[in-house]
Amino acid sequence: MNSRMLRWASGIMIALGAGHLSVVVLTGWAQISDWVRQGLWAAVPFLGTSGDTAQLVEALRDKAVFWAGPGGFAVPLVLLGCLTWHLAGRGVTVPAGVGWGVAVWSVVGGVVLVPSPFFLGAVAGALIVLAARRGVGAPTSHGS
Repeated sequence: MNSRMLRWASGIMIALGAGHLSVVVLTGWAQISDWVRQGLWAAVPFLGTSGDTAQLVEALRDKAVFWAGPGGFAVPLVLLGCLTWHLAGRGVTVPAGVGWGVAVWSVVGGVVLVPSPFFLGAVAGALIVLAARRGVGAPTSHGS
C-alpha cells in the first residue's frame, strides 16, 4: 500500500515537471532556438544589459524562459519523482520531511500563481507523508 502511494506521488511529480518543461519548450521555442543558434555559452545574460529597450526586453524574455525551464523547478521535480519511484520499488519509504517540503512549497506556489496545477504537488507531498507514517512499504515478497 505504501509503495502504491509513493508511486502515485512520484507519478504526479514527474508529470508536473515534464508538463512544465513541455509548456516552456512550446511557448519559448524562439528563445531556445536562438540559444542553440548563437551558442549556449552565456546565452542568457545574468546582469542587465545596457542598451535600448528592445535589447532589455529580449534579455528579460531569455531570463524568463531560462528560469521557467531548465533553471527552474521542473528538472529537480522530475528527478525527485524518479528517485521516489525507484525507492518505492525497493520498499524504501521517503522521509516525511520531503513530503512536507513538497506539500508546503506546492501550496505556497499555488497561492502565489493562481490558477495553476501547483496544488497537485501538495497531493504528492501528502502521499509521501502518509506513506512515511505507515512505515516502510516493503514490496510483497513471494516465499521469503
